[in-house]
Amino acid sequence: MKNIIGGILLVVFLPSFAQINPKLQTKVEQLATAIEPRMIEWRRDIHQHPELGNREFKTAAKIAEHLKSLGIEVQTGVAHTGVVGILRGGKPGPVIALRADIDALPVTERNSLSFASKEKTVFNGQETGVMHACGHDTHVAVLMATAEVLAKSKSELKGTIKFIFQPSEEGPPAGEEGGADLMVRQGVLENPKVDVIFGLHISSITPLGRITYRPAGTMAASDWFSITVKGRQSHGAYPWMSVDPIVVSAQIITGLQTIVSRQTELTKEAAVITIGRFQAGIRENIIPEEAFMAGTIRTLDEGMQEKIHEKIRLTATKIAESAGATAEVVIDKKTPVTYNDPVLTEKMVASLQKAAGEKNVVRINAVTGAEDFAFYQKKVPGFFFFIGAMPPNQDPTKVPAHHTPDFMIDERGLLIGLRAMLNVTLDYMFMK
Repeated sequence: MKNIIGGILLVVFLPSFAQINPKLQTKVEQLATAIEPRMIEWRRDIHQHPELGNREFKTAAKIAEHLKSLGIEVQTGVAHTGVVGILRGGKPGPVIALRADIDALPVTERNSLSFASKEKTVFNGQETGVMHACGHDTHVAVLMATAEVLAKSKSELKGTIKFIFQPSEEGPPAGEEGGADLMVRQGVLENPKVDVIFGLHISSITPLGRITYRPAGTMAASDWFSITVKGRQSHGAYPWMSVDPIVVSAQIITGLQTIVSRQTELTKEAAVITIGRFQAGIRENIIPEEAFMAGTIRTLDEGMQEKIHEKIRLTATKIAESAGATAEVVIDKKTPVTYNDPVLTEKMVASLQKAAGEKNVVRINAVTGAEDFAFYQKKVPGFFFFIGAMPPNQDPTKVPAHHTPDFMIDERGLLIGLRAMLNVTLDYMFMK
């Protein structure tokens, strides 16, 4: 790995394709290298003290205190617990937003890290641990470091940088609003009006030293849906006296999979329909009156999204009707497609190459995970990319995935993420 890191150091000192003062480029790179140990300390502290969405009080306070110490204008309480910092450069120029998500997940940590989370909570009525099982702690640390490096170069900057520390990316608690959608509605992209936004995500299954990206549709739209099947209850010994909602539900679940495999143009874009919850009955010998299922839909094309919604409603209601039951379908659109502006993406690839080396910046296929960064991209051009943090010599099919108790990343990826964020910011700033 030393050879890879060494290669990165050689690359990032090359002059930028944009008109950046070489002295500023060198200064920023030196500051980035120097801040790495503190950035890792911040990450470990946040990892050890995770907080769920809309409840990130201590995390927000830590961020706000840091930004204020740098002389950055700070707004708190945005979308409940969000923090926004505004750094005005010494010269006129664009308004560039940089975003990090700050919430953790209801997951009980199971790895052997010395700074593993011991936090506990009750989520949806169940006791659980709390863990940064998706790497948001690293995103916070990278953006805190980015803010410090740029604040120390304030007089040499063109334009304004808006640091958006966003709560509840994983979704707000039941009955609450939150996340990027709420931040946008509360005006986070205004006053001053944002011209462009950048964001990154750490990846535990992408090799350390690599950065991946994709123009246009990058991450899927995420919709949640539920289906309530109502039949007729009876004794389990006399099923002919019932309209069995469990059997009907099983047929619906099978039918939903044919929407993807037989009714969707998969050569155009990928699509996923997953049932994640199923509830029915209270006793072994009673056929219940009702069954409930819920799941998620992932699409990368708005036309396909609408067609799949229509097919889900049709499939569920007609299968239920054929058995003498009824099916009520509710579909809730959660997150749009994460769409990287193609022109912006093309311009910024060279910035990523300065951070990781040309051969280590790789264009990828779209992924069916979702990201509420998409809400910002609905309003302004945005570019979202991925930072590899899988330790060397690991099999990506066997390493712990995101959202799992054993999730772990190689912290050397943070410095590459910092360099990438600094490069896209400065290159865009000086190309205007």
